[in-house]
Amino acid sequence: AIKSDAGSPGSALCHRKQYLQAKGPLNLKRSRILRMALMGYSSSLNGQGEKNAQEPFINRAVKIALVVSVYWFVSITMVFLNHYLLDSPSLKLDAPLFVTFFQCVVTVLLCKGLSLLTIFFPASTVDFPSLRFDLKVLRSILPLSVVFIGMITFNNLCLKFVGVAFYTVGRCLSTIFNVVISYLLLKQTTSMYALLSCGVILGGFCLGIDQESEEGTLSWTGIVFGVLASLCVSLNAIYTKKVLPVVDGSIWRLTFYNNLNACVLFLPLMLLLGELRTVYHFDKLGMPVFWGMMTLGGVFGFAIGYVTGLQIKFTSPLTHNISGTAKACAQTVLAVIYFEEVKSLLWWASNLMVLGGSFCYTWVKGLEMRKVQEDHSPKASEKSDPGV
Repeated sequence: AIKSDAGSPGSALCHRKQYLQAKGPLNLKRSRILRMALMGYSSSLNGQGEKNAQEPFINRAVKIALVVSVYWFVSITMVFLNHYLLDSPSLKLDAPLFVTFFQCVVTVLLCKGLSLLTIFFPASTVDFPSLRFDLKVLRSILPLSVVFIGMITFNNLCLKFVGVAFYTVGRCLSTIFNVVISYLLLKQTTSMYALLSCGVILGGFCLGIDQESEEGTLSWTGIVFGVLASLCVSLNAIYTKKVLPVVDGSIWRLTFYNNLNACVLFLPLMLLLGELRTVYHFDKLGMPVFWGMMTLGGVFGFAIGYVTGLQIKFTSPLTHNISGTAKACAQTVLAVIYFEEVKSLLWWASNLMVLGGSFCYTWVKGLEMRKVQEDHSPKASEKSDPGV
C-alpha cells in the first residue's frame, strides 16, 4: 500500500522484528509498548557491527551508497507516481480511495506470491515467512488496520490537494504528534533541545501555509488531510508495536494481514462515497497503460517497505531518518523544477525550517538514546572486576 517513508509504519521495524523474534513470545505492558513505539531501539545488533568491522571500508561504502540510492529512487518515484494517479490532468480520475485500495490488493498478492515461492526455493534464496489466512489474527490487528487506512488515505488526499512540492511541509507534524502523545499517554517529558527542534518545524509549517496563501495555491483541505495523516502516522507506530507479537514479530505477516483488512474495509467506503460508480464510468478503464501505472504504484508501495528496512540494516535508524530528510529536500527541488513552479524566498525558507528542524530533532534524539545506552552499559572496569 502507499506508505510515507516518514510515516510508514515504523521506519526501524526490521530491527524490531529481529529483536522480537530473538526474545520469543512477548507479554508487553501497554506503557512499554508505547515507549517502544515512540523511542525505537538501538541502531544495530552486535553481530552485525562485528561483521561490518571486518568488511573493508570501500566495500561498505559502496554497499551503503547503493542502498541509499535505491531508497531515494523508490521513495521519490513512488510519490511522483502516486501524484500522477491521484491528480493528473491527463488521467482525470477522481477516486483516491480506489487507487489506494488497488495498491493494497497488489501488496497482498505480492506477499502471497513471495510466500508461495518459499515452497519451491530454499530459504537462503527467498527469505520470506509462510502466510495463511487466519481470521483470529485479522480480528486482532483490526484496530491497527483502521489507523493504517486513515494514514495511507489521508497521505494520498494530502498529496492530491497540496501537490508534491508542498507535500513535505503539508504533513510534517508527525514528530510533534509523537512528542504530544508521549507526554499525554506516558507522561514522558521531552528535552529542551528536542522541543526547540519541534518549534522550528511548527514555525516552518506555519510559514509555509502563509506563503502558499500569498501565492494563491493554498488548499486548506490538503492541510487538514496532512495534519490528520501526521496524527495517524504516530498512532500507527504505537499500534504496530502493540500487535507485532500477534504475528510472531514478523513485519511481512503484519503487512499481509493489515493490507488484507484494508482491502475489505475500503469496499464499503468506496461504495458510500460513490467511487465505484466513478471508476465504472472512467473512460480509460480498459486501457492497459492505466492498469500498468496502477500496478506499478502498488509495486513501489510494496518496495518502499523493503528498501526502508534495507537502508536501516546497512546504516542505522538515525542515518535512515537523516537520509529521509535529505531525500525530502531533493524531492521538493525536483517537484518545483518538474512542474515549472516559481517559489518565493520565504517559501523555500519554510521548507528549510521543516527539514532543518526534523534533522535537529533526529540528531538530538539519537544523542539522547546513545547516552541512555552508555549509562546502562557496564564500564570496562566493571566488566573486568570478578566481584561485580
